Amino acid sequence: MIKDKPTYISLFSSAGVGCYGFKLEGFECIATNELLEKRLNIQKINHKCAFDSGYIAADIKESSTKRIIYDEIGRWKKLGNDRVDVVIATPPCQGMSVANHKKKEKEIERNSLIRESVDLISSINPRFFVFENVAAFWKTGCIDKSGKIIAIGEMITNELSNRYLIHHEVLNFKNYGSNSSRTRTLVIGVDKKFSDDISPIELMPDYVEEKTLFEVIGNMKSLSWGEYDSEDFFHSFRTYPKRMLPWIEHLKEGQSAFENKDDSLKPHRIIDGKLVVNKAKNADKYTRQIYNKVAPCIHTRNDQMASQNTVHPVDNRVFSIRELMRMMTIPETFKWLDYDMEYLNGLSLLEKQKISKKEELNIRQSIGEAVPTNIFKQIAHKIKKELMYNKLTIKEIKGLIEEKNLVDVAELKKFLLKSKNKYSLATLSTIIEYANSKRQKNSAYFTDKFIIQQIFDNLPDLESEVISIIEPSVGSGNFLPFIFKKYERKKHVNLTVVDIDQDAIDLLQILYDKNNIPRNFSMKFVCEDYMIYEHEKVDLIIGNPPFSKISGEYRSKRLIENFNKESTNLAEFILEKSLRKSRYVSMIMPKNILNTPEFSQTREHLKKYSIDSIIDFGENGFKGVLVETVNLVIDTLKDAEYTKVISTTLAIAENKKSSYIFDEKLPYWIIYRNDFFDYVLSKMKLGVFDSFRDRQVTNNNTSLAKSDKYCIRVLKSRNILDNGDILKIEGYDSFIDSKTLTNLTVRKYIDNTNVYLTPNMTYKPRIIKKDKGYIVNGSVAVLIPKEENLNLNQNQLDYISSDEFRKFYRIARNYQTRSLNVDKTSCYWFGVNTDLKLEDGGEND
Repeated sequence: MIKDKPTYISLFSSAGVGCYGFKLEGFECIATNELLEKRLNIQKINHKCAFDSGYIAADIKESSTKRIIYDEIGRWKKLGNDRVDVVIATPPCQGMSVANHKKKEKEIERNSLIRESVDLISSINPRFFVFENVAAFWKTGCIDKSGKIIAIGEMITNELSNRYLIHHEVLNFKNYGSNSSRTRTLVIGVDKKFSDDISPIELMPDYVEEKTLFEVIGNMKSLSWGEYDSEDFFHSFRTYPKRMLPWIEHLKEGQSAFENKDDSLKPHRIIDGKLVVNKAKNADKYTRQIYNKVAPCIHTRNDQMASQNTVHPVDNRVFSIRELMRMMTIPETFKWLDYDMEYLNGLSLLEKQKISKKEELNIRQSIGEAVPTNIFKQIAHKIKKELMYNKLTIKEIKGLIEEKNLVDVAELKKFLLKSKNKYSLATLSTIIEYANSKRQKNSAYFTDKFIIQQIFDNLPDLESEVISIIEPSVGSGNFLPFIFKKYERKKHVNLTVVDIDQDAIDLLQILYDKNNIPRNFSMKFVCEDYMIYEHEKVDLIIGNPPFSKISGEYRSKRLIENFNKESTNLAEFILEKSLRKSRYVSMIMPKNILNTPEFSQTREHLKKYSIDSIIDFGENGFKGVLVETVNLVIDTLKDAEYTKVISTTLAIAENKKSSYIFDEKLPYWIIYRNDFFDYVLSKMKLGVFDSFRDRQVTNNNTSLAKSDKYCIRVLKSRNILDNGDILKIEGYDSFIDSKTLTNLTVRKYIDNTNVYLTPNMTYKPRIIKKDKGYIVNGSVAVLIPKEENLNLNQNQLDYISSDEFRKFYRIARNYQTRSLNVDKTSCYWFGVNTDLKLEDGGEND
């Protein structure tokens, strides 16, 4: 930004019709690149750039062109621009399947322009970027840096997702502010430094009811042959060979000239004295449009009746330039010619025709290849609004809370009412979260927009036009903007938000007053414990429930309806109730729901339902909180054959066969299961051990120094090396006295040489056979053979510390980082490699 004015660069900008929306929102254009001089001249007429050097009519593939762009960035930096705010790219894109390698060389080269755009975005490093292109854009093939044909979306993700949060969506612009049908792909990227404040989803244009063609142009003057509207030069009748007039003059709305019964009234040519009807390759050629339907998609050859959907509903002509402008939401302030309207309207008919002959095709083609101005204007407005908000770091937020005493709810309410226009909803929500002195008691943590965007992308579309949604633990409402956006197309949404904390509800009602609630939503605010709250079955329950432990009478009452009778986690109880009370459930859960014994009954219960997706956030779920989370999207009615598995940390997104990753022959869900895993699995005899892990040996009853009293060694995880040796580590080794040991469960293993030991909580598994004379603490698990004669030789022990087994083990543990305990479930993976000898002198069964 420069002096509170945001800046942008436009690539492949044509006549600048789309990015005129950025100009209308007060953006400064640093540089605009367009190969065709005649298109760029239109931008100059509209004074898009402050400096003439910003208009760049050159091939973007040339390094000299890039240097000019960088020079302009440097010029603006010297003037005080801290950073380019937005890069817009609308490169030409030829449909090309990734699988089709026989594409014409010219078309492949055109698609390489997308790579050029990505490279420039990466180099310029703007705060935001926007791509607009054809509907198939994301899946269309292009050539990457290595010369390989890959999907454009894959290339954008590979090159930019490390720095940007990216959202792509195919929209028909007729429902997003344009006045004509136009199905296109929008891609928006937000620098991850800003993704806590704004997500790309929130920058997408808003849903609106489509307008009919009559609503758009119905009040415009009807034109006779060759006529110019005396008050509007650009509203004129474009003439054509008069022999074509009978083909269309008697058509009704919606009819094509090819439907005329008489061949002489169909589009035709005379060849060697014979009438030859033209081929009707497209049904929409020579077709009169319908007033009470949405305007058609505008194409580049909108000057011809032989093109698609160009004939006026009443007049015997193609649409005028002004009509096309209205359909494409191009405002009248946009200038095509360097003359004012008064001058143009005052010209003679001959002079008008002379100008039209010279300029009309360029104007019409510019309209046909443009982005509707209002689409980019909306995006620009949202970006500018976000940039104008005061930004606060977490440190500044904490300081503000201290300074204003915002822990006091009354003070916090006053602050919110005064600050709604100063800070974004995201910032205000964060202030509420940090000001909540009851945070730890309620286990409430701020849900990052990064997480919610991933969830948004996998929420069900829901079939009904009138739907009901519940958020059972709403907190400061971080899900709400995404729920509003996801279901903005629905006729009506009944949204109930529930929280046990009255203060949370009161604060939320300040943030989400009628100005911040979409017109198609009705919101009900409920202060109650969701586990007690009674409601009818709804379409969707979505949220981030507290992971707190419950006990006593409260837990006993909840267990009555709960399938998992072992559960103590409130989130698990909320999940089960949600499954009973909703068609779809989307819930953030502790990642250990995938594998720990605590959730084994929950996993059994979930077999009844279809798990549509699992999003693994790893430890990225909550800032400053070391807990791993996943999000489950569950359909309670249908049986899905596949489950989408997404990892935000591993950058994985795959559709897996549900029966494969939820295999009942395995001890728990293996969501990253693959061919390599199966290869190792096929040669392993697993489930041969039980496990024991001590929870009584602590720093309080041991000593770091060996003495006459503390003489029994306590082995810890770091003492066990990959090769089976036991290492002495000064200042780390522990010792316990015999009297204390007498009262501990682990004492029974002091001289047991039939068991094995493995370090706990590690992705470097290793295993040794226990010797006499020492015990272990909780950092080492005791593996107890289920068969007395199990005796692993050194080859077997070495295999457990091999690269192959460790890779297998990471998959077996679902790449977890926190829930890595070796327990009665996970000890299953320590077994026998049947390709190796089991013991000295013997073969495996």
